[in-house]
Amino acid sequence: MNHLSPAAPPPAGPAGRSAAPLDGVDRAILRELQADGRLSMRALAERVSVSRSSAHARVERLVADGVITGFTARVDPVRAGLGTAAYVLVTIEQNSWRQVSARLREVPGIEHLAFVGGDVDLVMLVRTPDNASLRDIVLARVHALEGVRSTRTWLIFDETPTRHPEDVAEAP
Repeated sequence: MNHLSPAAPPPAGPAGRSAAPLDGVDRAILRELQADGRLSMRALAERVSVSRSSAHARVERLVADGVITGFTARVDPVRAGLGTAAYVLVTIEQNSWRQVSARLREVPGIEHLAFVGGDVDLVMLVRTPDNASLRDIVLARVHALEGVRSTRTWLIFDETPTRHPEDVAEAP
């Protein structure tokens, strides 16, 4: 399942939780893997002060529980040729969200798609090589979808990453 998946979220557990609570070792493992997803199990175990077999079992459990959804490389979009970025706010017809989201998943350049409450229905992060490509995605691809009523595009002038490995959510 990825950020564009139409699948339902896991059922809520105790106190609205969707998974088993994470302990300090689990959170430490997540921090380390977010900082360097290529760590060996041996190095991970040393960094979080558990045995290699315990680290391996915990990572496997975190994957099985859906806490870890994959291992990826962080890519600099500008250096990868995607120097234009924008948030595109989309308003859709009330009962068309399933069809619209299915079609939007097919549009290249949409990096993130979120259904939101408020004045708009969807917020998308779109990355393209240039403004002409962004225009084509918004006007030719998104506006052409049945069920899309309107869009608003906010061009991103500069980005500062705010997510750091130490920001893994702590248990309340």
